[in-house]
Amino acid sequence: MTEMQIRLSIFLGVLILMGALEALFPARDRVQPRARRWTANLGLVVIDTLAIRLLFPVIAVGAALWAQAEGWGVLNLVSLPSWATIFIAIIILDMMIYWQHVAFHKIPVLWRLHKVHHADRDLDASSGLRFHPVEIVISMAYKMAIVILLGAPVLAVIIFEILLNACAIFNHANVRLPNWLERPLRQVMVTPKLHRIHHSVIERETNTNYGFSVIWWDKIFRSYTDKPDGELTLGLNEYQTDAPSSLWWSLIAPFKRN
Repeated sequence: MTEMQIRLSIFLGVLILMGALEALFPARDRVQPRARRWTANLGLVVIDTLAIRLLFPVIAVGAALWAQAEGWGVLNLVSLPSWATIFIAIIILDMMIYWQHVAFHKIPVLWRLHKVHHADRDLDASSGLRFHPVEIVISMAYKMAIVILLGAPVLAVIIFEILLNACAIFNHANVRLPNWLERPLRQVMVTPKLHRIHHSVIERETNTNYGFSVIWWDKIFRSYTDKPDGELTLGLNEYQTDAPSSLWWSLIAPFKRN
């Protein structure tokens, strides 16, 4: 199998698995019909993919190949065992995605794009794929720059991309984990229950739990929240309507005057 086939197989497998678990062990009742939301969210995935393919002749893996061939990046200047280079690259890439997420919350022009993700009033596996195409393009450019500056190995980038997508689907899923699993898991990973707080309508809670995979960065940089204050309402206060479940709304929302 090619690298793309492996990534697609894992992506579809995790999406189907989490969709099934949501049906069996839902954490919250839905407030919007699933069909319309999934149409919008998966429609964004299609448009995002087309945008990346049209605008970038190579993506993050291609950037890693180029950096390796040219000897670019910090990790290409030091002599370390392959396993150590891969491990360090994955950890640093994960931390830099944490800071990218923080930037999309703190910088107003980036928040206008990222609010499309947060406007979803029901969190489920599809929400982990719901991003505006312009945000995806900026994110890819940022990721490629980090890969080149770091000199990340190709295998590290492939592993990281797979983990990032799988974790995003997992921690957005509308799944209720049993306490015996939730308690130890949240010491290492961002669980759905923790990430749900990040999607609260309360801004103070929204600006916490930025991580997509490990919870370490939130704890180290003091953006961790263990539980919400009271009843949790998801989405954005100004968009507590059915509008965000429209694909057209999701595409034009960043460019509309508030």
